This record gives sequence, C-alpha cells and structure tokens, in this order.
Amino acid sequence: MSRPQSEALFAQALQCIPGGVNSPVRAFRAVGGTPFFVERAKGARVWDVDGNAYVDYVGTWGPAILGHAPPAILQAVCRAAERGTSFGIPHPAEVAMARRVCAAVPSVQKVRLCNSGTEACMAAIRLARGFTRRDTILKFDGCYHGHADSLLVKAGSGALTLGHPDSAGVPADFARHTRVLPFNDPDALDATFAACGDTLAAVILELVPANAGLYLPQPGYLEHLRQLTRAHGTLLIADEVMTGFRLGFGGAQHRLSLEPDLTCFGKIIGGGLPVGAFGGRADIMDCLAPLGPVYQAGTLSGNPLAVAAGLATLDQLEDGNAYARLETLGAQLEDGIKDAARAAGVPVQFQRIGSMFCAYFAAHPVRRLADALTSNRQQFAAFFHGMLAEGIYLAPSPFEAGFLSTAHTPHDIETTIQAAARVLKRL
Repeated sequence: MSRPQSEALFAQALQCIPGGVNSPVRAFRAVGGTPFFVERAKGARVWDVDGNAYVDYVGTWGPAILGHAPPAILQAVCRAAERGTSFGIPHPAEVAMARRVCAAVPSVQKVRLCNSGTEACMAAIRLARGFTRRDTILKFDGCYHGHADSLLVKAGSGALTLGHPDSAGVPADFARHTRVLPFNDPDALDATFAACGDTLAAVILELVPANAGLYLPQPGYLEHLRQLTRAHGTLLIADEVMTGFRLGFGGAQHRLSLEPDLTCFGKIIGGGLPVGAFGGRADIMDCLAPLGPVYQAGTLSGNPLAVAAGLATLDQLEDGNAYARLETLGAQLEDGIKDAARAAGVPVQFQRIGSMFCAYFAAHPVRRLADALTSNRQQFAAFFHGMLAEGIYLAPSPFEAGFLSTAHTPHDIETTIQAAARVLKRL
C-alpha cells in the first residue's frame, strides 16, 4: 500500500514531537518502517490519510470494545457536551459511574475516578503504602502498570518494545522499594514472602498479563498469591486497566474467581475517552483525602464527557449478548490462525482469553516474560507488515495484545484468517 501522506506527516512530526509520536509503541520501532496516520475510524475499521482501509485489531489499545464511533457513545458524548465539557465540581454522572462499578465488581465497595490507568495504579500504590504503613511493593516482570516512577521496573508495553524495560530518570532510591518476580512461579512467591512478606505493602499485577504479549495465569497461581498476601497483611492490587469490563462485566477477577483488595480500571469505563479509576475495600478507600491522610486529586477527574461515554458503553455491554459474541469471534480467530500456522509449518503460540489475543512466533509455550523474549521478533515483524499490506492492522509489537470488538463480523475474522494464511506461507 502507498502511504505518501503518512510519510510526509511523520517527517513533520519528527521535527516537533520526540520520535514523531505521543506514545512510544506507535513509532513502529519494533517492526520497522513508518507508522501510518489515521484520518477516521468506524466500526471495526480505520482509514489512513492516504485512503487505505484496515480491519483494526488494536481498538485504541483496548477501549473500543464496541468498535469505533458507536452511535450510542457519540450520542451520549454530544448530550453531555451540551451541558458542559468540564466542571471541576461534583456531578450526578460520576455518582452513577461509581455505583455502576461497585455493583459490577463485588470486591469494590468504594471507587474514585481519575484520568488514566497510570494515575489509577500510581494512586493505588500510594494508598496501599499509606494504609499498611509499609514502603515496599512487589510486581512481576513484563507487567506494565503505567509510567509512574516506582512502577517502571522491568516493565512491559512500550518500554519492553523499545528494549528498555526500565527507564532513565527513575531514582535508584525509588526503585529499591520495588521487588520484581517472574510471573507463574509459585516457588519464587514462597521464597519472597518467607523472606520479607511482612514488609510488603502490596502486590500489584495484571491478572492476565497483556503488556508483554499475552499469557495466562497457571491453575492455582493466583489463588496461592491471594493466600500469601492475606497471611502477611499485604494488599493485593489487581490492575484491570485492560481487562476490566473486557473479559466479562465483572472483569478478569470475576472470570478467574479472585477477590483483590484494590482494583485499577481504565480504558472501557471511559468509552474511548481519557479515564481511570481505582477502588476496593471501604476501610482502605476511606484513607484517601478528604477523609484520610493519603492525598490524591485531579482537576479533570470524573470528566463529564468520559463518564458519559463510559456509562453508555456499560449499558451496551450489560444489556446485550456482547461477551458471548466476542467469545465466538475469538474462538473463530484462534482456530483459524492455528490452522493456518500448522499448514504453513510456522511455529506459532496463539494465546487468547475472551476478546484478547496474541501470536508469539515460538515453538514453546509462553507463560512468563522470559518465554516471550525468546520468540522470533523478525518473523513477527515480517508477519506484521505482510498483514498490514493485506489491510489488517495488528499491534506493531510482538509484546502487545490484540483486541476484538462487537463491531467485528465473522466475515472480518475469515478475511483475517485467509490473509494470515497467505502471509504465513511466505515467511
């Protein structure tokens, strides 16, 4: 496909935006080439400024579970905008959103809205430290919880894509309060909690890690972690920024039968607009100002446009058969890609849960970051560009998840499978 206008825009962007992009993974560094620039998006498709159309499996990196620009969300945002785009004052819709989240997620008794997943995770960590009066937190390598200083230690997502799991500018004194373990390793958990469990304020994790590709918790692993945290008075923080309301109306914790102490949300609860939230047990949440000593604030928190879009999204998800449809589409895609890879003789680990998926070019199972890092990145880059030429847009990194939406059709999935079969044969 020819993209002269995208190439010209990227050249201009390089002169005034660091790296030409406003979020690193968009730069195509992991796959090579020049990123395209979007002109518009609708349903399951995006169109670039050169007029090329793509079936989109990035979906704004997760929020577009109903597809792009669904009428219900557009109408809700327009109605909200007519009443004002920002207040900085309490308004009824933010109460409605809080009640909705608490009703959908039993572990959340109280919730506070903010502006991004990064804010939500940052605030949840501060709250856990304030509540427990402990400083150290535990995270897992490859899990990305936003770009707050104490969480950019062996992170996933864009940091991993660019080959820098850590970040310059993070003081060593901050990082020393963050311990890191491999995911799906119960022995490492046991050893760590035996050595220092009583000093840990919190464990934060993605219940389904989706920032180093996508891998699933092994049977019993999350339950074992929950037992250890309870035994040592350590809070368990579920980062459901991606999985919240995507893997089911109660999120990954409902699907996997886990009850965390705190949960972080984002993406879907804003319907594609900037949003974040964190919530959990009332006794913990009441440590927040103005009731308690843990400070957190935000001028745009509970923004009326984001809340309106989020409520409209939740209405659509709760009232219809969205999750059953997404599961059916996901199974169709999984079966088709696996068949195509076998026919082409290309080793691919296609991993999926609900409407989230990832394809690693590897012959072995992928259960943690170390496994993901041994996958064939050159093959992935060739596959990515081959699919892009076929009009299929996947995440431009082997360490990002793909997302389905209710706007995708069985025909879209079949078209994608056929394209993958052609591309895989050429690898």
